[in-house]
Amino acid sequence: MQTFIQEKHKQDAIEALKTIVSYPSYLQEDSSGVTPFGKDIQAVLEKTIEICEGLGFRTYIDSEGYYGYAEFGEGEELLAILCHLDVVPPGNLDLWNSGPFDPIVKDGFIIGRGTQDDKGPSIAALYAMKSLMDAGVTFNKRVRFIFGVDEENLWRCLSKYNEKEEKATMGFAPDSTFPVTYAEKGLLQVKLHSKKASAYTLKAGEAMNVVPEEAAYEGEWAAEIAEQLSKDEVDYVQNGQKITVKGKSVHSKNAPDGMNAIVRLAKALQPFDESAALKFLSEAIQEDARGLAIFGEVEDDVSGILTCNAATLSIGEKETVIGIDIRYPVTIEKEFIVNHLRAAAEKYDLEYDEYDYLGPLYVPVDTPLVETLMAVYQEKTGDKREAMVSGGATYARTMENCVAFGAQMPHAEATLHGPNERMALKDIYAAMGIYAEGIYRLACE
Repeated sequence: MQTFIQEKHKQDAIEALKTIVSYPSYLQEDSSGVTPFGKDIQAVLEKTIEICEGLGFRTYIDSEGYYGYAEFGEGEELLAILCHLDVVPPGNLDLWNSGPFDPIVKDGFIIGRGTQDDKGPSIAALYAMKSLMDAGVTFNKRVRFIFGVDEENLWRCLSKYNEKEEKATMGFAPDSTFPVTYAEKGLLQVKLHSKKASAYTLKAGEAMNVVPEEAAYEGEWAAEIAEQLSKDEVDYVQNGQKITVKGKSVHSKNAPDGMNAIVRLAKALQPFDESAALKFLSEAIQEDARGLAIFGEVEDDVSGILTCNAATLSIGEKETVIGIDIRYPVTIEKEFIVNHLRAAAEKYDLEYDEYDYLGPLYVPVDTPLVETLMAVYQEKTGDKREAMVSGGATYARTMENCVAFGAQMPHAEATLHGPNERMALKDIYAAMGIYAEGIYRLACE
């Protein structure tokens, strides 16, 4: 194998990463309609395209501000590298040891929001490509870096891209863990509505992709609910008439590993409030996180079990809304999931409203794309682990014959979305070497 990455590529990559991490590119939708996702996201997109132009790419920014791309090489076939420049908000700034958008290099890490998800991996892949350009290799395909800016929310950027642009021949998303993720479960997020009035209000759960860690009730039934929770051996904290039920938070894709505070509270509340929504949570959703009462045993040999997470609950004076996140096996049809969930909801007089849907990803392990990238990873690292399946979601599922490929190393701590997000410099450099060889074999040989 050739060594394409030189010291200059490493240094330039870190400087470019510092530059784009400095943009607070989380969703701030612009009511003026000037930009679809806010001025900071537009600014980081423009800056990244400017960097790509300086590296020698042909570039394009969508006139509506939904995406941009940078392309190099010749040929009818197109290798897509699917990146995203948006990030999640920084969260509690008191938990950061440095400014989330003031990136620093310290103790062998670059620290800042987006360093691991997904600005760091995107820059690693970009400068890997630059190393091939500098080496003067001949490209028999075009290589296109596609920069999306709504990955952390509703993926409107890639939806717009796919409406307007040509299909790629193959591709990968540097937005996961090495080696290759060849299958990602289908994702269906649903809101179930009840129009029945309530004598109290309650709001629990922070996001659709997180198992809720806490759920609180405040009102006249506090003593009785506390007694029920104690009987059920559920952890809770009582402060006067406020009861806070404790659970265990994990990503929705790993829902069976968590403990759902909303379902636990619903079970304790239900004897005192016979609302349809609470009955649905306690009887249909239950605590198994697999939706067994709704779907039965749903599992396949490729991607494993279905997971079902009651992620949010909002009880208001005029309406109750339950937010549900389902990750289902790649060989199962969406229609099966929808029909069973609709039927279960109707039994409790709940209205079904689809909030988000992402079809599953499945590229068989014996395809040239997976075999090539797996060979590169194993040869570069000596690590013989096999290709993976995930309940998570990457841009790879937006296009045919695409997979997720790094850049997080298997041994690395996952700090994405948390305070002090960081990526080891040695891991960035290792990823650059892997990406350079991978692109070379896919687009040059």
